[in-house]
Amino acid sequence: MPAHQAAVAWMDELALAYESGAHGQFVLYGNVADRFPLDGRLASLGRYLDARLLASFDVVFHYDPGNGLSVVRGSERVAQWPAAARLEGWPREPMAAVQLVSRYLRYQANLVALGRAQPEHVACILRGAEQILPNGRQGDFEVAGLASLIHDWAGEPPFVDLPFVSVLIADNLNDLHPQVAFNPRVARIRVPLPDSALLQQALAQWRLEYPAAFDAQVGDQRMADALVGVSISALNSLVRLRAHQQRVIASADWIQAKKQLVEGDAAGLVEFIESRRSLDDYHAQETLKTRLRQDMALWQAGEVQALPKGYLFAGPVGTGKTYLVECLAGEAGVPVLKLKNFRDRWVGSSEGNLEKIFRLIGALGRCIVFIDEADQTLGRRDAGSGDSGLSGRIYSMIAQEMSDSNNRGRIIWILASSRPDLIEVDLKRPGRVDVKVPLLPTTSVAESAVLLCALLGRLGLALELEQLQGLALPLLLTPGAAEALAVKVYRQARTLEMPALQALEACLKGYQPPVPADVLEFQMRLAIREATDLEFVAPALRHLGAPA
Repeated sequence: MPAHQAAVAWMDELALAYESGAHGQFVLYGNVADRFPLDGRLASLGRYLDARLLASFDVVFHYDPGNGLSVVRGSERVAQWPAAARLEGWPREPMAAVQLVSRYLRYQANLVALGRAQPEHVACILRGAEQILPNGRQGDFEVAGLASLIHDWAGEPPFVDLPFVSVLIADNLNDLHPQVAFNPRVARIRVPLPDSALLQQALAQWRLEYPAAFDAQVGDQRMADALVGVSISALNSLVRLRAHQQRVIASADWIQAKKQLVEGDAAGLVEFIESRRSLDDYHAQETLKTRLRQDMALWQAGEVQALPKGYLFAGPVGTGKTYLVECLAGEAGVPVLKLKNFRDRWVGSSEGNLEKIFRLIGALGRCIVFIDEADQTLGRRDAGSGDSGLSGRIYSMIAQEMSDSNNRGRIIWILASSRPDLIEVDLKRPGRVDVKVPLLPTTSVAESAVLLCALLGRLGLALELEQLQGLALPLLLTPGAAEALAVKVYRQARTLEMPALQALEACLKGYQPPVPADVLEFQMRLAIREATDLEFVAPALRHLGAPA
């Protein structure tokens, strides 16, 4: 099975595994629903495999749940099989289709054993494998029987004695029946999202077909580099739409287009955080802001060995953890993805969703991955039997991804939580999270005045710091509490038509913090004890880090 000279890496991996005799069965998963450039057109994965890797095979079967079994190459050879004359059409049911292919292979093996024929090179491509062999159906007799037959293809005679290759195509590995997906005789190969080189190939083709969508002054490489992480199918739709509108896909559109295309491909599992803010907009200790700026400068300079693999932002509710991520996103100048709810009630679906997220993250190149409410999202090593082990499987997948040493300098993980004590210790260790930052409320009237002044100014209520210094401003004021107070002042000033300072004084009378003092102190203690460096903690609060 000669690999095409322009084959992508995963195709070379498949060809090597087959030609060496190491494997005869393959599970392709990942970006399998995409289109692939093929001789001036876009082809499905099945057709791409047939043209690039299976061109020398004598017989190629193809099965998918919608169309059933078909012979895409070598139908005249199959017609010579005596049993073919008795067929009343090719079967549509998966069990009947797999049994028919098995019978044909046994027939060929018998001819070879009798010396009446040379071995035929036969391939079978099963598309939508997770639909006919779904995970979570191990107790289903028909599914179990089908899994057993396909399992035999990988490791039992006569199938392994023949030049036979079977390729199972599934969106997510975890959606596939484990007897097949994790068979040690099966090679599992992930089809990644297209890299810059593959996108350039597609863009060059579209530039000829849809010139109205392209700027002649912008090269394909520059455009491809900006759109890494987008599937060819999604990009094809955008190109066709812009060509129909007679609108050029301009440089200014790339970020927004990439956001929409990637979020669409990810089926709502992730959200791009767009930010025009920087760390100048975040009111915190200069020590913390300086450290974060240094890390972003090192990243941009390519000094990856000095970079942390992840941060933990811990602190009481309302301390602006998400806002800090937005500010950091503007400072970094790289895509920032926020994980949304990927958990599903169906067996294997949550793991499949995570697979899809990891594929996207891997394709984006340099990016920040933000996990809010990390104590609930990340799962636990041992959550008991209440969720059938789902939490433990999620924990294992995320832990493995976070610890991948190849991701240093490519992916920075940011976890945010007001209860960092509920995050598994292993997930917070160096090598996964290297820097743990406590985000804490104000500790002096001066700090509260600076925070309130900034928030009132955004609402159009300009006050000088000196005007606030003499007021009885609350201490331990979080950005969330300060914003709520600023909105209350704004409402007072507008509805009662009073000066901003007078409205503030009125709102301070009888002021009650939104978070009870004991809860606030408890969450502060947790955050301070997690801190990587006490320089991140104001001197007035460091005593909270001492053992109780």
